[in-house]
Amino acid sequence: MSSAESKNLEAISKAIDHHNSTCPFPAAEVRMNPFEVERLGWEEIRGLPIVPDANIGTGRFHIVCSRDMEGDELEEVEAVAEELVTVTPGTREEPAAPEAPEMPDSPGRWN
Repeated sequence: MSSAESKNLEAISKAIDHHNSTCPFPAAEVRMNPFEVERLGWEEIRGLPIVPDANIGTGRFHIVCSRDMEGDELEEVEAVAEELVTVTPGTREEPAAPEAPEMPDSPGRWN
């Protein structure tokens, strides 16, 4: 193992230890630039998978918390529902409104 590789291993290992000592959720994976992943040739470190991520610059890495990954594996289910019919108690009949007077044949005259 070269000096650069050992320094990378040490830095990543310290970051994993720091995460695990300060967070109730354990580290889940290490993300690195795809170029770095290919250059190092590692698939995992301390049991954590190394995942290529083009959004991370070369020479950097990101420890992913298992809490952040909980939403990644959502289970898709189909909802089954029945249409509900609203039933209200019977209402009493309101008295009828008085009928309006008939309109005259000629709207201009009311005689």
